[in-house]
Amino acid sequence: MSQKKAILIVDDDAIMLSLLSKTLASVYKEEYIFKTALSAREGLEIVEELINSGVVIPLIISDWLMPEMKGDEFILKIHELHPEINTMMISGYAAPDVIERICAKLNLKSFITKPWDVNFLISEINKCL
Repeated sequence: MSQKKAILIVDDDAIMLSLLSKTLASVYKEEYIFKTALSAREGLEIVEELINSGVVIPLIISDWLMPEMKGDEFILKIHELHPEINTMMISGYAAPDVIERICAKLNLKSFITKPWDVNFLISEINKCL
């Protein structure tokens, strides 16, 4: 039996979480478990739960602008705790210079702006996986 793999999506917007989950589930079917978190704090808890259950997390997709903890701070924590996990950021608010700084600082695999083109999104996710 192959090891379970999960993709975690973190966004404070429940509609975005639902949309992304459904999009990814339609493409990747049963290949991955899709987990969602409405905050970075919840995302960190889910990462630990999954890893402690023996689930591999090849990718975390995070929004940038969230209350309490922004996506870049969340991804920095993920890289400190689990450098093997690929990360990708999605945002509708970041200016180009902010995006460039975040990508360099976080070693992000991809940064996608909202609204996204589905084909481009899937292409970028495939690169991360």
